[in-house]
Amino acid sequence: MALETTLILFKPDAIEKNLTGKVLARFEAAGFVVRGIKMMKLDDAILREHYSHVADKPFFPDIVSFMSRTPVIALALEGEDVITKVRDLLGPTNSKAAAPGTIRGDFGEDMMVNVCHASDSPEAAAAEVKRFFRDGEVFAC
Repeated sequence: MALETTLILFKPDAIEKNLTGKVLARFEAAGFVVRGIKMMKLDDAILREHYSHVADKPFFPDIVSFMSRTPVIALALEGEDVITKVRDLLGPTNSKAAAPGTIRGDFGEDMMVNVCHASDSPEAAAAEVKRFFRDGEVFAC
């Protein structure tokens, strides 16, 4: 098993529904450790960079509108195989296909309104943590 750090973004639906504490408690109960956390408003530049893989799709403006609706909470989370385990806890991206007991199955609504973004690979996690946290904002404790 590998000790990893992943990025979680609590999306606007999690903020609006006051779910961040419940979801964070699930991550901590699974043995993961918070290494960085902050609330931030996402601007067009960071959204374009973060969603560059779909920036040319017709639904991209909907993503920008949704993700800038409220501030989000960025979380750097550390643990053994945290990337895979967090994605298992979340369930599939489409909340409608997520099983009860998963975070998205319990709290999500659809493909976009699905509580959290989570990095999908070690490479993505490294890039995403760097995108949302400056040097000195992720701590080893």
